[in-house]
Amino acid sequence: MDDPAKKAAGQLGEYGYATRERSAGEIIKDILASAQDIIRSEVRLAKAEIREESRKAVAAGALLAAGAVIALYALGFLLSSASAALALVVPAWAAALIVGAVLAVAAGAMTSVGLKRWKTVHTTPDKTIGDVKENVEWLKRQTKS
Repeated sequence: MDDPAKKAAGQLGEYGYATRERSAGEIIKDILASAQDIIRSEVRLAKAEIREESRKAVAAGALLAAGAVIALYALGFLLSSASAALALVVPAWAAALIVGAVLAVAAGAMTSVGLKRWKTVHTTPDKTIGDVKENVEWLKRQTKS
């Protein structure tokens, strides 16, 4: 019987897989090629994770910088309150002192939030490390079979 489908597929089996047995060398070569592909993928994943964490670090740094700028203005108002205290009969220095204190509290709050966010930034690619461990285990199982 001449089956046109088998003729078109050449020497391939029913599902398109080669019907011959592969040698141990070919299997090891395929495993090593797969391992290289996996490692390349993990490196790309690590780069992506580091980029994402870097963005978080930049945002936290911006809050820290804003807090520092406001703290400088607070210092300016606190110094201004000392001169205003001498210029007025009513204790206006207390009003300037309150303004400076409010700015100092705002700077402290912004700095505190920035530091909390800064502490949540991860510098290690945790997902990639987990994936690499899984891949090593998989490779161990493949070479034992």
